[in-house]
Amino acid sequence: MASVVGTFTVDPRSKAAKRRARGEGATGWAFVSPSVVIILGLSVVPVLWSLLLSFQVNDLVSPSEWVGLANYKALLKDPAFGSAVSHTLIYTVLYVPLSVVAGLAIAIALDRKIAFIGLYRTLVFVPFVVSAAAQGVLFSFVLDPEFGVANSVLHKLGLPAQGFFSDPGQALYLLVAISLWSGTGFCVIVYLAGLQGVSSELVEAARIDGAGRWGVLRHVTLPALTPVTIFLVLFQTINALQVFDLVFVTTKGGPLGSTTVIVYFIWEKAFKTFTAGYSAAAAYTLAVALLVVGVALQIYRRRVAAR
Repeated sequence: MASVVGTFTVDPRSKAAKRRARGEGATGWAFVSPSVVIILGLSVVPVLWSLLLSFQVNDLVSPSEWVGLANYKALLKDPAFGSAVSHTLIYTVLYVPLSVVAGLAIAIALDRKIAFIGLYRTLVFVPFVVSAAAQGVLFSFVLDPEFGVANSVLHKLGLPAQGFFSDPGQALYLLVAISLWSGTGFCVIVYLAGLQGVSSELVEAARIDGAGRWGVLRHVTLPALTPVTIFLVLFQTINALQVFDLVFVTTKGGPLGSTTVIVYFIWEKAFKTFTAGYSAAAAYTLAVALLVVGVALQIYRRRVAAR
């Protein structure tokens, strides 16, 4: 029964529904709040703290001293940071296009019904699930200048032994090659999924119009895979700019600093020289670079989609 208060009618059922909704909301927040606290404690708070740290001189022991933009200005004049940026860019420029192009080529080769196709796809993807630390240990043994399998094979072929990770002219390119061995598999799987979405009607129409395999690839397949390609370029670029664990396990930035990349530079400044404020400034410089790359690729993707 509804009760009348003044000129307004109050339905007891609506009151009960509101109380039930409030109770359900409180219960939901009770379940979610531990996760919210963990996310805030492990992500948001450290991000904000490191931002403040980038404007300070801090050795993780003594009291901090506010220095404003001094850390960022010092980065611009630091040749070691410039070298780290240069090495990271070389790694990225080589790794990203090679992994995407190789992934597309292998995906097209595997996009057919042949015997053991599932096995071939699995073998291509397996290196991607191997951790970078394990890859580094494996290739450190294989490419050891004195006892490694690689130099043993070169010796049997009558070729001179190589320095590999101990050679400043080879180390960075070997890291790119190892990353390609493991990272191309991810591109292959993503492209294989994208190829399933290519319209068979368009492919058939192109063939009826006289287009060969290259024509179908150029005018039908590649345009249909454009969103997938943009995603992979963004994903691989972010991974390349953040490469650390493979460098840490194999070369530790050497020899002669030839493989010191930005993230390794950040780690070195924070935990070897204990200049945490300077390290935080380098980390935020990298974060801004990643943001610019992400925004630029998103703008390009939207322009392509609007055409």
